[in-house]
Amino acid sequence: MRCLAHRPHLTFLDSAAMHTLLGRYSYLSCEPFSTYVVENGQASYDGEPLDGDPWEVLRSLLAKYPQEHDPDLPPFQGGAAGFLAYDLNRTLERLPAPAIAGQHLPQSMLHFYDVVVSFDHRDKRCWIVSTGWPEQDPARRAERARRRADEFAALLARPRSPRIVLPGTAGAWRSNFSRARYIAAVQRVIELILAGDLFQANIAQRFSARVSRLFDPLTFYSQLRSLNPAPFAALLRYGKLTIASSSPERFLKLDGRQVETRPIKGTCARSTDCVEDRRRAELLLASEKDRAENIMIVDLLRNDLSRVCLPHSVDVPALCNLESYASVHHLVSVVTGELADNQDAVALLRACFPGGSVTGAPKVRSMEIISEIEQVAREVYCGAIGFIGFNGQMDTNIAIRTVTIDDGLAVFHAGGGITAMSDPEAEYEETLAKAQRIFDAFRAETSATL
Repeated sequence: MRCLAHRPHLTFLDSAAMHTLLGRYSYLSCEPFSTYVVENGQASYDGEPLDGDPWEVLRSLLAKYPQEHDPDLPPFQGGAAGFLAYDLNRTLERLPAPAIAGQHLPQSMLHFYDVVVSFDHRDKRCWIVSTGWPEQDPARRAERARRRADEFAALLARPRSPRIVLPGTAGAWRSNFSRARYIAAVQRVIELILAGDLFQANIAQRFSARVSRLFDPLTFYSQLRSLNPAPFAALLRYGKLTIASSSPERFLKLDGRQVETRPIKGTCARSTDCVEDRRRAELLLASEKDRAENIMIVDLLRNDLSRVCLPHSVDVPALCNLESYASVHHLVSVVTGELADNQDAVALLRACFPGGSVTGAPKVRSMEIISEIEQVAREVYCGAIGFIGFNGQMDTNIAIRTVTIDDGLAVFHAGGGITAMSDPEAEYEETLAKAQRIFDAFRAETSATL
């Protein structure tokens, strides 16, 4: 990553935490041949506005580069990669715009990459995959593929850029909620649940701080992945915008026709004392409130997947399993299905976006309440980061534990699912537990080795 760090539009999809089932592959690319952006519901390609529904526009653009999947290579073999912001939800439903626009980021930015450096952490292998796109003539495409592969090999052979001491943030962190206001917000959601408006809503607070002029995003990301390693992490360096994610949650994976989503609902802070840490994990597994929260979202995702999957193919092979990360324990379920023959990766995204684990149920009503209570746009937070391959494969995260740094301002959110059984004080403390490793990464003053 440091060898390519200063090339245009770097995307690093980083399995920073090894897991028996997750975190097998990492991908690195830069210098895309084209860029797809959505702003205020308007799609554009290389800066040219395109008429029509932005999801259909994306499907038509991907179709220009048909590519067979090679099963002997890691799944991402060239394609579109980047982010889909939570606020893309307004292209799918009639939803109120938040009162505060946030950082004014696009609703989506996906770069089209012809070359991908792919890593298989299980088998300890690495490839440079070069497709030759956007050339359409077979001979020219083959020549471009060879030339671009050689260019990337040369870039990777150069010395890495030096590590820089991280100066940290220049100002104090501010939240859009005080403790009392967040607790009141949780109480308000509980009242709406008891009144029959909804079953669950995910409410987050937004932290922001100015960063030093000397702030080095690469070193910050190095600190974050060291302190909070996660299987669905990412670093996006898109001009003056940096997105650094240490997400533990998969949103949607499409492997051939097989679909998987892994919703996280139910969280508790870890302890440095082994006995106490084990006790907390056991309490989480036994928690009626947390299991109910998880099961509600599993039902929502089963419904979402059934819109695009074959009848009777949607299954739940794992329900409320424990997964442990650097600072928290989570309850994680797995929902699977088989994509119908007339559907594709874009249809799957559209049917499920944004992820139910970060909205609530029913989804549309919970998103209305989120906008009303949080007031400020979530932007990348609770959207998705990942890839859609020209070969039809896809893997995306839920963009939680995710920082955006733009124009000298660092922003991230931390939240949780509120149900009728929620304890408002405990919900507030849960947001701080989720935020802690990000605060720690900004405070660190020495560089870490990637």
